[in-house]
Amino acid sequence: MENKLYLIPTPLSDENPSEVLPESIFSLIKKVKIFVVEELRTARRFLSRAGLKGSIDSLEFYTLNEHTQQAEIESYMELFKKGDVALLSEAGLPAVADPGAKLVALCHKKGIVVKPFSGPSSLMMALMSSGLNGQSFAFCGYLPAKSPERRKKIKEIESISAKAAQTQLFIETPYRNDALMADLLAVCNPGTKLCLSCNITAGDEFIKTMTVREWKRHYEASLLGKRPCVFALLA
Repeated sequence: MENKLYLIPTPLSDENPSEVLPESIFSLIKKVKIFVVEELRTARRFLSRAGLKGSIDSLEFYTLNEHTQQAEIESYMELFKKGDVALLSEAGLPAVADPGAKLVALCHKKGIVVKPFSGPSSLMMALMSSGLNGQSFAFCGYLPAKSPERRKKIKEIESISAKAAQTQLFIETPYRNDALMADLLAVCNPGTKLCLSCNITAGDEFIKTMTVREWKRHYEASLLGKRPCVFALLA
């Protein structure tokens, strides 16, 4: 198929998208009529602010989130017979810590060209601002939701970090930030470095790296609240 899959980054917060996205993206999305998106309301708001206000209803939207079944994702291959398709995450880079990766994988399998565009990544911005090892790092995704399993995973991650001198990045559903932080402070070694990067690019952005020993003295729940946060650990 000649039509392509475009991977379109979106802002991490509600700032003007032109402040963080290259101009080439705005030129492209004015030509694309088919969008596969993680969250419809967020996608429509972004496209409206990006210059498509007034023409949103003429576009085709299809949802791809954590609940989308594989059979439905496979049916999206038919969309490429009609034109180019753009993939949008709810925030940041599509297909990175994002279910859109399943569509990208199918496109490679079917011979459809995948075209990425540069844009904001909370993971990379957290890493670059952490002061931790940027030469060797791993993204661990979400940790287990229940505390006993989560604590076991944290110790495993910390052990890997110590052996490889490797920064470990992970995320959590915002309402579990404090529970995760409590487990980190309970099981990590005092000298392990921990960076919290909260609401990156937003007006209330908070980024701080300290040892676990220091966090135990200074951490307050209000530092994170129920806001998106990237955790980075280096033992």
